[in-house]
Amino acid sequence: MTDAADHAAGGPGLPQERRLVTEIPGPVSRAKFARRQEHVAAGVGTTLPVFVEAAGGGVLVDADGNSLIDLASGIAVTSVGNSAPAVVERVSEQVAAFTHTCFMVTPYDGYVDVAEKLGELTPGTHAKKSALLNSGAEAVENAVKIARAFTGRQAVAVVDHAYHGRTNLTMAMTAKNMPYKHSFGPFAGEVYRAPMSYPFREPAPITGEQAAERTIDVLEKQVGAANLSCLVIEPILGEGGFVVPADGFLPRLREWTEQSGIVLVADEIQTGFCRTGDWFACDHEGVVPDLVTTAKGIAGGFPLAAVTGRAEIMDAVHVGGLGGTYGGNPVACAAALGAIETMQKNDLAAAARRLGEVMTRRLGEIREEHACVGDVRGRGAMVAVEIVGTDGHSPEPVRAGRISAHCHQQGVVTLTCGTYGNVLRFLPPLVMPEPLLEEAFDVVAEAFAATA
Repeated sequence: MTDAADHAAGGPGLPQERRLVTEIPGPVSRAKFARRQEHVAAGVGTTLPVFVEAAGGGVLVDADGNSLIDLASGIAVTSVGNSAPAVVERVSEQVAAFTHTCFMVTPYDGYVDVAEKLGELTPGTHAKKSALLNSGAEAVENAVKIARAFTGRQAVAVVDHAYHGRTNLTMAMTAKNMPYKHSFGPFAGEVYRAPMSYPFREPAPITGEQAAERTIDVLEKQVGAANLSCLVIEPILGEGGFVVPADGFLPRLREWTEQSGIVLVADEIQTGFCRTGDWFACDHEGVVPDLVTTAKGIAGGFPLAAVTGRAEIMDAVHVGGLGGTYGGNPVACAAALGAIETMQKNDLAAAARRLGEVMTRRLGEIREEHACVGDVRGRGAMVAVEIVGTDGHSPEPVRAGRISAHCHQQGVVTLTCGTYGNVLRFLPPLVMPEPLLEEAFDVVAEAFAATA
């Protein structure tokens, strides 16, 4: 890479290459992991037990000197890279000025600046306001609080295969038991689940509008529209398997919620901030939700989340009903402004589309060679393959795990997901050089062959 390209990738001086000098994990990482096992709770999982000492662009450098290609982005967080110059610069300036006052005690410009940006970037031209928080789950919880306050209703609708977080309410909203819900109940009540549009697993071909009518029918019969405060939905499912609903599904749900006085909450925590090739996944079909929840890609790796929505809905909550000690921390806000600046300056939505073209092409080639690939799906730089058995349908989580493990051993960081654990998901940083992505998928192809 040139110096300029290297700088734009967010890793000045960090070669954008896969380099293996030891086995994965190497001896230094293994020693560090043994210490981690001694001091960190067993319930905190680890996908790949290498300890990272430097990162940027599309690579992670571990304690043994191995340079790994990153197809995870910290689960869609480091879209601008792990050390984007604009993020580093703004954070350094803010840390030198002050690290915290609590916005609810004495406010500061950074919080308001981020709220203003969110109002500009999220779907719709209506007047908007935001509340800044710490995590995606916290954003979803607050969106539900806001919707309940605005409508005076209690019931919450979600869809099958959804993931919304690990707090008590968001566990109730999440569809997957293990590892997110198992043994943690009882959960919050008044949460109702309806079918999702999942084209690959529909028993018969069905349009997006028909799938939406099925969802509406279940909610009308089991809950009643008049009792629903909100419908919370990921425009593309994240942990549930990168499920892209059929065209027309989201617009029909938007129409129904609008007619029924139900607040539509778009959970854009994994899909937001250029990941899908648009600023937000809802933009693809022109869907304008009432509230949008964001986190992950918002701040280049710093903990920040938000609820952004129609001003009249956001203002339905009494003074003091929203907030938190660290919500909208000034350093995290500085990081968010740097991340958004990077996305706008470098047109990372277009970059996501280019990366997505590479990934879908390479996965299409793999599909031609391997019958275990049941489906290739996604949008922009949010792409997945669903691994199935010889019948072309039954989930094969063991094979998916073996493929991912092979990638790890060869220096490519990959993740699995899906309700059945049989989906390989790919989330490269949006600043990843395309030759590096091609090399990563050489390894992915080798992994399919090696596990056949």
